[in-house]
Order: sequence, then C-alpha cells, then structure tokens
Amino acid sequence: MIYRSKAPLRIGLAGGGTDVSPYSDLYGGAILNATISLYANATIEPLEEKKIIIEAIDRGESETHTWDAQLPINGTLDLLKGVYNRVQKDYGIKEQGFRLSTYVDAPAGSGLGTSSTLVVAILGAFTEMLRLPLGEYDIAHYAYEIERKDLALAGGRQDQYAATFGGVNFMEFYGNDKVIVNPLRVKEQHLFELENNLVLYYTSTSRESAEIIKKQSSNVTDKKEKSIEAMHQLKQQAQMMKEALLKGRLNEIGEILDYGFQQKRQMAEGISNPLMEDIYETAKKAGATGGKISGAGGGGFMVFYCPGNTKYGVIKSLEPFGGRHRNYQFTEHGLKTWTI
Repeated sequence: MIYRSKAPLRIGLAGGGTDVSPYSDLYGGAILNATISLYANATIEPLEEKKIIIEAIDRGESETHTWDAQLPINGTLDLLKGVYNRVQKDYGIKEQGFRLSTYVDAPAGSGLGTSSTLVVAILGAFTEMLRLPLGEYDIAHYAYEIERKDLALAGGRQDQYAATFGGVNFMEFYGNDKVIVNPLRVKEQHLFELENNLVLYYTSTSRESAEIIKKQSSNVTDKKEKSIEAMHQLKQQAQMMKEALLKGRLNEIGEILDYGFQQKRQMAEGISNPLMEDIYETAKKAGATGGKISGAGGGGFMVFYCPGNTKYGVIKSLEPFGGRHRNYQFTEHGLKTWTI
C-alpha cells in the first residue's frame, strides 16, 4: 500500500505576526488567513529492505539510512526526519523500511507557510499509515511542537492550523498554547470577487524567516513600544478584515491591507527592503489599493488587492522586477489523506 496526503498553503490576509510568542502569550493574537490551491504533498511507500529513504523531490535532496528509531538532525531534510523521529518516539513504527517523499508547490522561504504546511502533510501521511486517532486540533498542535520545540525553528502558530483546517479562518492565539479556529462563512460571491482581485506575486527572492521572527520576538521581550504597538494595530487589522469580508465590504480590503503594510514594517528590521518597497509603490501606481508582504517578510510572495480590472495592469507593471504572478483558487478543505 501507498499512503498519501496533501495540505494547502495559505495567504495571510491580516494580523500576521501576532501569532508569535511572546506577543501572543502576553496580549493574545488574531489572524485572518485563507488556504489556496498550492499544496505540500507527502507519500510513504513501504519497502522490503530495512532502510529509510527520505527525499524532497522539489528540492532535489535525498538521504538513505539503515532502519533506526531516530534519524540524525543535521541540517538536511530535518523537517522530514523531525516528524519521523517524533512519531516514532510517541507511537512506535514497526521495523520496516519505507520511502518518504515530499513535494511543495512553492519554494521554501516564500511566505506562504511552506515549512509548517509540509510538516502537517508529513504528519498526515504517518497518521494515515498508522491510523492514529488525531483530530484537526491535535495534528496542528503536534506539527507546531515538532517544528517549534523539537527542531527549535522560530515561527508562529497560524500555518499549522491553516494547513490542517483549510478554508477562510479567523484565528485567536493565547498563552499556554491555546488556539481557537473560527471558520468564516463568507458569501460565495464575495469570495469569488476577493479571489479575482487579489494578485499573488512572487518576487523571485526567498528569505530566512527565522531571523526576522527572532528580531520580532526580542522586540516584545525588550518591551520596544513601537514594535508592540504595531502588533496591537495588526491584531485590530484582523478584526477589520473579518468584518469587511463577512459584510461584503470588499472596497475596503485594499485600504485594510495597506494599513497593515504600514504597521508591519514597524515590527522588526528586515521585514521590508528597498526592492519590496519599489514593487509595492509600482503596484499602487498601477491600480492596486493596497497589499502586503506574505509571511515574515524580507522576500517571497507579496499580495495586492486590485479592484475592478486593475489586476491586469498591475501584473504588467511588475514585469520589470523579474518576478511572476501565480494563479490560484481559494480552497475549502485542509489536510487530506488517503491510501492506495
């Protein structure tokens, strides 16, 4: 048998960064995001030989190990090995060889939650193989623990929950790892219009999000008022975005995104840079009413709200920067697993 899974990547629409500790522990965070039709995929194929093969097909990386209860964390394919190590430790996997293969539809460091979504997808494949009794909150929290605690990778909490639950969600984050996912019943025509008007643009650059997030966290620890106030405003932005979507006030989306763009730059050094500022201003001059840097910032994807038919002019105006826009659709589902 072969065990497969896929989990959707996400676009963060508002509140980004308020899901990161210690801010969320001290003040509570709020984020609004939506999953899209770009995926992290995982496959586990049992082998006759007692060896473990792990491979990231999209990255052209692979390792082969003799069967062992724990695989070395050494900077190569650590997400794949980290999930295996934790599941093996907690649930036990019989001494049988297998091949774990993954593929992600967007580059690492692109700001769509690729790393956390990949962890969720791998967990899904193991859950399918072992028939683990894990619900949505269980898998999301499990993925968070593997990535943030076992592997000590800096980051927030939204991506694991978006990938697991799917759809358009308003998420609340509190201390003691408390997370509440509120699915939003956005009218279909409003969602279609949002999808039509949002341009997803890849800057053809990636970044190491962990360093930016560490700066953001230390700004809160060091009680830097400018940074903390910006996070307060981003949390309020998530509320504004929720109300605009639910009430169909789509003409406000661009302004809400622009408000968040101004605030997010105050959270930590490195979130924006001259290239991204130029791209942003060019998109606005071409008709976008607002936008945002996806994920932690510093590179990767940007999102622009383009009312009417302005998106075509915006896409054209960004051609000189050497990036490219990506087509997508919003998805209603999160993690899916199956056996063949």
